[in-house]
Amino acid sequence: MAKKASKSKPKPTKKRVPFKLSKQNKIILGSLLMLFSIALFFSFISFYFNWQDDQSLLTEFKNRNELAKNLLNKFGASISHFFMYKGFGLASLIIPFLVCITGIYLFLGMPLKALFKKWIWGLLFIIWISIALGFFATSSPLLGGLVGFEMNDFLQDYTGKIGVLLLLVFGLIFILVRLFDVTPEGISSFFKSRKEAISTEFKANQERKASKKKEQKEQEEMPTTSLEEETPVILDTYTHKAEIPHLEKEDKTKDFEVTVPEPEPEETLAMEVESVIEEPEEVDVLANKLVDDFGEFDPTLELGNYKFPHIDLLDQHGTTGGITINQEELEENKNKIVETLKNYKIGIAQIKATIGPTVTLYEIVPEAGVRISKIKNLEDDIALSLAALGIRIIAPIPGKGTIGIEVPNKNSSIVSMRSVIASSKFQKAEMELPIAFGKTISNETFVVDLAKMPHLLMAGATGQGKSVGLNAVLTSLLYKRHPAEVKFILVDPKKVELTLYNKIERHFLAKLPDSDEAIITDNTKVIHTLNSLCIEMDNRYELLKLAMVRNLKEYNTKFKARKLNPNDGHKFLPYIVLVIDEFADLIMTAGKEVETPVARLAQLARAIGIHLIIATQRPSVNVITGIIKANFPARLAFRVTSKIDSRTILDTAGADQLIGRGDMLFTQGNDVTRIQCAFVDTPEVAKIVEFIGSQRAYPDAHELPEYVGEDSGTSLDNNVSERDAKFREAAEVIVIAQQGSASLIQRKLKLGYNRAGRIIDQLEAAGIVGPFEGSKARQVYVADMVALQQILDNE
Repeated sequence: MAKKASKSKPKPTKKRVPFKLSKQNKIILGSLLMLFSIALFFSFISFYFNWQDDQSLLTEFKNRNELAKNLLNKFGASISHFFMYKGFGLASLIIPFLVCITGIYLFLGMPLKALFKKWIWGLLFIIWISIALGFFATSSPLLGGLVGFEMNDFLQDYTGKIGVLLLLVFGLIFILVRLFDVTPEGISSFFKSRKEAISTEFKANQERKASKKKEQKEQEEMPTTSLEEETPVILDTYTHKAEIPHLEKEDKTKDFEVTVPEPEPEETLAMEVESVIEEPEEVDVLANKLVDDFGEFDPTLELGNYKFPHIDLLDQHGTTGGITINQEELEENKNKIVETLKNYKIGIAQIKATIGPTVTLYEIVPEAGVRISKIKNLEDDIALSLAALGIRIIAPIPGKGTIGIEVPNKNSSIVSMRSVIASSKFQKAEMELPIAFGKTISNETFVVDLAKMPHLLMAGATGQGKSVGLNAVLTSLLYKRHPAEVKFILVDPKKVELTLYNKIERHFLAKLPDSDEAIITDNTKVIHTLNSLCIEMDNRYELLKLAMVRNLKEYNTKFKARKLNPNDGHKFLPYIVLVIDEFADLIMTAGKEVETPVARLAQLARAIGIHLIIATQRPSVNVITGIIKANFPARLAFRVTSKIDSRTILDTAGADQLIGRGDMLFTQGNDVTRIQCAFVDTPEVAKIVEFIGSQRAYPDAHELPEYVGEDSGTSLDNNVSERDAKFREAAEVIVIAQQGSASLIQRKLKLGYNRAGRIIDQLEAAGIVGPFEGSKARQVYVADMVALQQILDNE
């Protein structure tokens, strides 16, 4: 049944194909609409001069012997009568302009998204102007048309003239605010600027008058010949440098006296005037024009009909009514805690309980003089008295003057992924990469932003919930992000945990160009993928540098605003999330070949939208090394078997006292939060990926840059005839930069990594660069372009 349903879904897309206009048809239809708009315009204008003469001919349309005085004869008389008299009156003149704009969009092949907005606002203008003209011109419906006349009559029957006037004022305010972005602050700043301009002009006039009187006095004392000889010379230089308009004679004399009292005043004056008349950057002007014409760039447009997974794909595990409170259990545990502490002569001033899905937090306030360490040391004694597994004491609770004792509930509640996804906290989360992990002890949905972590380290013993946690992370992102906004790189050495996500390969996954499977299971391909991701990181940083921004969010915002030219290599950059399910296995088999690129990505990739999620069931120091831990401030620990493992993950104890089955501790560099991980079962994940995979997708998965592992030497002979066509250009790039690397050739010549790697081998064979030296760039043997030219000429 599932196969039949999946085959029948693409049928609606086939039905839409015949309605798509070809380029030639768009040009023809656009031309027709532009000419038709001209005809409408002239017929509407002619209506107001000839409507009385043409009134009697409206019923004689079929009579060829009768002629109308309208510029478009009886056709013009009929259509103008319909729009101008029976329609909207003078407001109908907007219709030809809307039709003309539509024709222009079709003729030039422009996207129609911005056109829809113009039609909406055009129709609103037509209705408002028609009603306004009908309100003020009540004697005749010619100005507002019958629509405006009748709507006024109808509205006045219920609200009176004052009510209609208030509605018109509200409509005007709505149009000014929504279309022209008029705000009270903008109006006040406008009047304030006008007031300042008038004040400045008044002061300038007063100064001009005062200087004029001063000049008249000086002219009486100064010989007129010296002024007439010197002034033109200075003014010529002034006008040539600053290119200002011609001034009156009095102003020239003033400028001469004020600006040229010391040596080298002309240069200073020119610089000041040039800075005043400097015009805005052409890029911003062009970008604003493009945004006005086409709107902001929409990365989701290619899959514009994509539908996000609906909540019904997830099951409601456990009870739907939330947490069940067992009052007897609460009272019993409270009494046992008080009694145990009393046996060790520790008095309690206050105690309260906060009930969670699996754990209840008892907050106690000890009496004055009680040492916190004394209560902390009684952890095992309290666990014995309560006969419970996983007692955890928080002494003290950060930000509170209390000591916390976490006690597992006898009957725990399952936190379903459905309840977490449906929560308002997740639905309204304004985050780049929101992740809903589950619920805290206070039964609040716990949502964090992966983009701000910026990487996540997950660890825990076998069977404690890591795979469910990974599915919760991926499910959260699938429910919140469009395929154009995020891509996943999934590494699954166990080969069975993440294979379900193969169905969304062409929607959400990224892979190497020559890879058959998007889910990476081979360790060799993992190394190549990680190195390819490092190349992607370098390329993205190069784009950020050219765009003069600091992070991916600013870059994409600038690209959406059409301030970055795609011809210069700019493009919309999706977030990339690398998920490694079993990191310990990779370290055992590949070691430094995996650790080095992972550490490099963890240190540098946060700003360009590449985020890592690494999970392991063996949290030992040789797997989670110091370099890894230093760059993973966000840690997630499921239950482990020893305090040493807990300290390796969290830098503190506590993970060894968890009760398992999704009970976990989360820290992001400060406080530790206890969470019950949301449960999402394998069939639920299968339904989600099936729903996404059945929709229209991209032609292929998102391609990562090409990567070929470099050897210590080269097997290529120095055969000139077999050299790449870009060999000479690459050699010049290497010599100028004095840095021998394939990535440099790839960036400068815009080549694939395979081709750049072959060229670097050919340069080595020609003696221009040295052999491969690991992570270092190759040594360049040629000092300058002259030496390079001699080598190439000799060959």
